Amino acid sequence: MTYCVGIKLDAGLVFLSDSRTNAGLDQISTFRKMMVYEKAGDRFMVMLSAGNLSISQSVREILQVEKIDNPGGEPLTIWNAPSMFDAVRVLGSAVRRVYDQDGASLKQSGIDFNTSMIFGGQIKGEAMRLFLVYSAGNFIEATRETCFFQIGESKYGKPVLDRMVTPASGLDEAAKCALVSMDSTLKSNLSVGLPLDLLVYERDRFASDKIACIDEHNPYFHMIRSSWGQRLRPVFESIDAPRWDGGDTAHPLSTADCRYEPMRKITHPGEKLV
Repeated sequence: MTYCVGIKLDAGLVFLSDSRTNAGLDQISTFRKMMVYEKAGDRFMVMLSAGNLSISQSVREILQVEKIDNPGGEPLTIWNAPSMFDAVRVLGSAVRRVYDQDGASLKQSGIDFNTSMIFGGQIKGEAMRLFLVYSAGNFIEATRETCFFQIGESKYGKPVLDRMVTPASGLDEAAKCALVSMDSTLKSNLSVGLPLDLLVYERDRFASDKIACIDEHNPYFHMIRSSWGQRLRPVFESIDAPRWDGGDTAHPLSTADCRYEPMRKITHPGEKLV
């Protein structure tokens, strides 16, 4: 499996991906899930992928040369698309092309056509955009209300992103939050693993040199892994424990509710609660 996250901020974009794939407990390998497409001064795009590795690799290969019709002009590719919307349409076309090629054979083998991508960046002349692309090649776009996307094992790392990230967050703050999100996922799921790829893109630069490969020896990530849990403990312990007896507390647990009755117990075989 995998875990990838893409975050769109006012200041730029943050992308983070793991590199573990597995086809069973004894079939664990390392494959990068991040691809960077850069035409300095004109466009900068990043794709993160999750799902079936063979599908993702085929999509990556086809994406670089995929063309879609453009009435009245030359065919659109990711290299000449005038907008990120057009570029993600090219990606959707590449996904559908792989499905047309391999979908029937995969189905005959009992394998679902399972892939998803986060695709984001900026093309000169428009603002940054971030998309989530599904197995059918369709997609949705990040908004100010939902400024990040996750693919793969997303549930473990989502709470910290929900609580901390907003469009106004700084790039370094969002990168730190993404790494904490990844650490939470690594802690709870063995199918996600190091090394990680982290990329930070600053708005209107159309290039990025803020790219890091993070392994188990990386001092910054080691600090996050060791300090996050330790610093959560004092916060947890500072919260009052529940009081069942209605004693001296500003936050009683058992209170009367005008709508819901307390839970009733079944005390003999013939008793019904409904």
